[in-house]
Amino acid sequence: MDDLGKENCRLSNHLDSRVVSYYILKKILDEAMTIEGAMDSLSHKINDGDRGFIRHLVTTTIRRLGQLDKIINHMTKTKLGNTQMAVRHVLRLGITQLLYMDVPAYAAVDGSVRLVETKISKKLQYLKNPVNAILRNVDRERELLLKKFGNTRLNFPKWLLSSWDARFGNATVKDIIAACLEEAPLDLNFKPHLNIEEWANSLNGKVVRDHIIRLEKSGKIDDLKGYKEGLWWVQDVAATLPETLLGAKKGEAVFDLCAAPGGKTAQSAAKGAKVTAVDMSHKRLKRLVENMKRLNFNVDVVTSNILEFIPESSASHYLLDAPCSSTGTIRRHPEILHIRDANEVNEMALMQSKMLDQVSGIMKSGSILVYSVCSMQQEEGPDQINALLERDRSLKRKEISKEELIGFEQAILENGDVQTLPHFIEGGMDGFFISRLEKI
Repeated sequence: MDDLGKENCRLSNHLDSRVVSYYILKKILDEAMTIEGAMDSLSHKINDGDRGFIRHLVTTTIRRLGQLDKIINHMTKTKLGNTQMAVRHVLRLGITQLLYMDVPAYAAVDGSVRLVETKISKKLQYLKNPVNAILRNVDRERELLLKKFGNTRLNFPKWLLSSWDARFGNATVKDIIAACLEEAPLDLNFKPHLNIEEWANSLNGKVVRDHIIRLEKSGKIDDLKGYKEGLWWVQDVAATLPETLLGAKKGEAVFDLCAAPGGKTAQSAAKGAKVTAVDMSHKRLKRLVENMKRLNFNVDVVTSNILEFIPESSASHYLLDAPCSSTGTIRRHPEILHIRDANEVNEMALMQSKMLDQVSGIMKSGSILVYSVCSMQQEEGPDQINALLERDRSLKRKEISKEELIGFEQAILENGDVQTLPHFIEGGMDGFFISRLEKI
């Protein structure tokens, strides 16, 4: 039984919010778990009232990790290596509260010291007083430290910054970084027959596109008005664009490939299209089926690896939202900064090219394919489509026009593809690459 298991055996039903945050941070940074996975693993130990604080504390710590570690190294006489990593985690959480959150200093310091006292091994108890001193010094030198370690590029791996600098230029990358360091709002995609302005007023939200309402603060999603009635689904505004550009109409057949958890599937179904949702993950498809049931959408579901998918009938529209590095979703999933590397991007790009070849092989003349990835990497976007069009002369680019993306015109590239970036609209959006192709 690991340390957390032993703790769970002797703790009451719920854990203190800072204790939970500590264990979640350990799972993310020491075990390469996602934030969602780490929080789910401890969900039975979290008070509903603490959930928002815990998520905010952990995600802010992950977002600012480079700056935090520079500050810790500056404030400590002896380097905290791997054997003292648990104490470094405590300091990371404590300094986040002091510098980047609206938490009283006494609460941040006292909570951190108690973490060392109760959750850190006896071998490291000698660091309790240094932790207390370091955090008090951070509080006293707050303004100096924020200025001295204000370079936000410290939070991003060099391989990622190099790729973005080369593709977008330093000025744009500065804007991307600023957007990625902010908490992402919640976007809800409403069914088209509803009065979107009335719902925006009812939920104290803002209409950002068509039937998308943005909420700055939401609480528990399933407690929001309209959830149980199946009137909307969660979907970032950028993630709505691929299906919009697909252009499938009522009665037309759509193959939604790599479909789970089903946001784009729901979009096509809401228009009355005949949708077949394909994904290789039973677990993710189960979630998709549950979502479609709640929304009262009738969708065919197929469990299949896209590389092996051969449909019994053809379709007029194909949507391939391919697995990718997900660097366009760092606002929501900052752990990507620490669990992805350049090699994974190359591996993803190879898989994507194989998927594109497979889909092209089952398309009929005149059918439309929209390829999308929630990525800002050259290899997964422009390079992917340019290489496809070079090796497959049966496809041609069906350029996307400004009239199709009113309000998002800046995302349209010169060749008619699309690349959204996190800073493009107020409140931000995910980074998506989209290309629309036609079978000749």
